[in-house]
Amino acid sequence: MAKKKNKTAKKLKNVVEKPILEKPSFLMIPKWHLIMIFGLATILYANTLGHDYTQDDAIVIYDNMFTQQGLSGIPGILKYDTFYGFFKEEGKAKLVAGGRYRPFTLIMFAIEWQLFGRSPLVGHLINILLYGLLGLFIYKLLDIMLVYKKKNPELSLVIFFAAIFFIAHPIHTEAVANIKGRDEIMTFLGAVIALWASFKYYYKPESKWMAVTIISFFIALMSKENAITFLAIVPLSFYFFTKSSFIESLKRTWPFLLSSTVFIAIRFSILGMDFGDKPQELMNNPFLKIVNNTYVDFSFTEWLATIMFTLGKYIQLLIVPHPLSHDYYPRAIDVMTFSNWQSLLSTALYIGLVYVAFKTWKKNKIISYCVLFYLITLSIVSNIVFPIGTNMSERFIFIPSLGFTLLLSYLLYKYLPSKKMFIGVGLLLTIAYSFKTITRNTVWKNDFTLFTTDVKTNGKSAKLLNAAAGALTTTAATMKDGQQRTEYLTQAVAYLEDAIKIHPTYRNAYLLLGNANYYLKDFEKSIKYFDHSLVLDPDFKDALKNLPIVLRDGGRYMGQQKKNFPKAQQWLERSYAYNAQDYETCRLLGITYGIQNIHGKAIEFFNKAIAIRPDIAANYTSLGTAYMNNGQEDKAREAFNKAVELDPKALNHMKK
Repeated sequence: MAKKKNKTAKKLKNVVEKPILEKPSFLMIPKWHLIMIFGLATILYANTLGHDYTQDDAIVIYDNMFTQQGLSGIPGILKYDTFYGFFKEEGKAKLVAGGRYRPFTLIMFAIEWQLFGRSPLVGHLINILLYGLLGLFIYKLLDIMLVYKKKNPELSLVIFFAAIFFIAHPIHTEAVANIKGRDEIMTFLGAVIALWASFKYYYKPESKWMAVTIISFFIALMSKENAITFLAIVPLSFYFFTKSSFIESLKRTWPFLLSSTVFIAIRFSILGMDFGDKPQELMNNPFLKIVNNTYVDFSFTEWLATIMFTLGKYIQLLIVPHPLSHDYYPRAIDVMTFSNWQSLLSTALYIGLVYVAFKTWKKNKIISYCVLFYLITLSIVSNIVFPIGTNMSERFIFIPSLGFTLLLSYLLYKYLPSKKMFIGVGLLLTIAYSFKTITRNTVWKNDFTLFTTDVKTNGKSAKLLNAAAGALTTTAATMKDGQQRTEYLTQAVAYLEDAIKIHPTYRNAYLLLGNANYYLKDFEKSIKYFDHSLVLDPDFKDALKNLPIVLRDGGRYMGQQKKNFPKAQQWLERSYAYNAQDYETCRLLGITYGIQNIHGKAIEFFNKAIAIRPDIAANYTSLGTAYMNNGQEDKAREAFNKAVELDPKALNHMKK
């Protein structure tokens, strides 16, 4: 009887001690976790496969001379700063403080161009696959840090939702839907693999894991400099999630230091060690304001208050990712002071985060780690460490957002009353994020859709106003005359006028105002805006190229439509001064002078037109008429004979 009682007691004890899920559902099986993470990434961004290139893709792909050379362009990519292949001239690395050297993803693009040519489909597909791969390694990294050796399978559900939240979060659409955003993906992927391999080496010291660590982190750095923050994340991770002492954790950083040293040496050899002064151009330095018609630096409190506002904006977008925008250039974020409640609230919030990080350092390492991960990886793009050339960008929060998604998952797990509720809320959040991501992706279809959509929700950015106007003008230029064409051009002008109110010395906006008014046939305004852009920059190549065309066509319009021949002559002479080899300008000047009975000048310009195009019979006919009107009958006869020689029908025209 005693034995039976003992057996019964054991059975009852086992029943009590068994977990709620005796046979774990697929939501508790790591293999299914990996499948669902990768599958979700694929599903969410599948609607980008039909999209074109957008935004900065021109700089790194289809307008980059090195990328377009395919494999043979790789030495140039490695030899010069990131901007050189696009601008094709030295010095553009100084457009932003510190310059940019990010060759790895450009090498990827060059290989793709070699194999597939111009193919945004391939670029988008690779981005999706790499993003899915990043999700897998985020899960594996969190698993080896939080679950492996801890024998706590319940946390596997936490890390699963952390990875799922990361993959689904709409703030990542810029990094994935924009092919150029691959630098963000590769930077984080390389850093995550390096840290994961470092943990693998910790638990099972094999040289292969050390090699993976060094190579992966070097790739991360060569993709984007942001990876350098992992020099702080690595010892933090080992100190929090292994039995390593602080000194031992620091020692674990040496492979990362090795990769960093090599990268920094290469970077300095390309860009030099002179970081230069902060640019004094608003589009590359948002911390400028106009005082007495001159741009000056923000005061210290304005600078700090504006930065704190943007840091608060990041948290708002992580919690409620709406509305989203690809652009936060001046003055999407206005000049702030600490009288602004949002700057004050953000400052208090970040002070609170620092307090929480150190308060929970020993009591709850996961919370502390999440906060510190967020703060450390955000620091390099905060504008506090060094200027980054803009106020903020959604892609800048790509790496720090992992701290947020892990913290969100863990807090839901810890404070919701049941596992079922945790799973239910996690799934609802994933669905909400996914819906926003899929709909946001549609905006990244092409430049026109992106710019004209975002300008409606973020119409205080001079750069975005300029970009939207450029897209409208470019599209209108391909359309036939009609109401929609006029509406596009009128809207473009309105956007550009707003842009120059924000940035009065914005030469690109004046250039586009010249273009838009040209297509509207308002030549007076067009010429005025081109002239102003050249006052701002006398060597502005695009303005120097476009202005002679506008002057020429404006001269034709003034002569043919308005019969204002003195104005036509004035504009045509200016056009000729810019481009003396333009055939049509010379021909029109000949006609204009002839109509005004200035026959000597008419003869001069008809001869110049013939020198450029000696094969056109009508030129000799016009020249002959000018000679005849000038009383030079022999030369007139000679010109008429040449016209007939080129075209026997020219005689009929002369008789008429």
